[in-house]
Amino acid sequence: MLGHRFAHYTPPAQSGKSDFERLLKIFMQLVLITSGNVSEALQWLTEVDRQYGLTNDQYGMGDFIEDLKKNGYITEDGPRGEYRLNARSEQSLRQSALEEIFGKLKKTKSGEHKTPHAGRGDELNTDRRDYEFGDTMEQIAMTDSIRNAQINHGFEDFTMTEDDLEVVESEFKAQTSTVLMIDISHSMILYGEDRITPAKKVAMALAELITKKYPKDTLDILVFGDDAWQIEIKDLPYLQVGPYHTNTVAGLELAMDILRRRKNSNKQIFMITDGKPTCLKQGIKYYKNSFGLDSKILNRTLALATQLRKIKIPVTTFMIATDPYLKSFVRDFTMANNGNAYYSSLQGLGNLVFEDFKRNRTKRV
Repeated sequence: MLGHRFAHYTPPAQSGKSDFERLLKIFMQLVLITSGNVSEALQWLTEVDRQYGLTNDQYGMGDFIEDLKKNGYITEDGPRGEYRLNARSEQSLRQSALEEIFGKLKKTKSGEHKTPHAGRGDELNTDRRDYEFGDTMEQIAMTDSIRNAQINHGFEDFTMTEDDLEVVESEFKAQTSTVLMIDISHSMILYGEDRITPAKKVAMALAELITKKYPKDTLDILVFGDDAWQIEIKDLPYLQVGPYHTNTVAGLELAMDILRRRKNSNKQIFMITDGKPTCLKQGIKYYKNSFGLDSKILNRTLALATQLRKIKIPVTTFMIATDPYLKSFVRDFTMANNGNAYYSSLQGLGNLVFEDFKRNRTKRV
């Protein structure tokens, strides 16, 4: 009789990792899911330990908590004496997100985004061209220039003229200003699916990537629900979804204001969302409609997309949903902005964000 016989599976021990390192990885994931609530994360970890036997008689959960404090991951000096994360944990979360999402990246020189524009730029390459007025001494290819002089004037009476000089071609390194918009409307946790945690992971990975690999770039992060507001990179682990509608207009307006203050010529907006715009603010009142695509809200959103296109700021939309009418909205928005759009699963979100980030750095917008 053909078939499969299942038995209890005991995962093999992870060689080379201490008990603390093994538990720390799980704890960090739980901290992110609980939006930085250390006590809740430890309660969850204790329950997981009870079910799957993560600890033993030699190393218990109390030992792990003491090691967290001793190694500087948590502290007990919260407002009411509760545990809270410190800067080391926040850095560790960003680094873990970077390794998880972008861990297979090839190493390249730090802080350099090549563009197709050649000339008196920043980075030398293998191409050569004739000398032009304004080229610096550092750009002159001396070996090639001496060879030209010998060919043109002979060996007896060595002479070098401007016509003999060759210059090493150079490329400009683009600096890019990016605004990342994260939807924190209530739908990001509806229907039993946690969409906000993957969005936070992507934001932390992107922040760590830009900080370490492209330090000349800027990354600003904002969240949008009924309103939109800017947050710091260190605030990402604590980000929570609220009882909000989706005011995409407020998010785009704030992103535009942020980028207007940036001096880089290369600017872009990344927007992670799972739904349609459902809210506008009119004076001190909110205009809301969650049923279908409201033409009043839609027209204002598309008008902003067009305005961003005119000032050469592309918007890349990462839609974590596949409903046909949502695709229709994203298609119209992308056409109005002349940007890009992706319909992503939560698992593929990080790779898509990075690929678009990398591609946008090889061109001048």
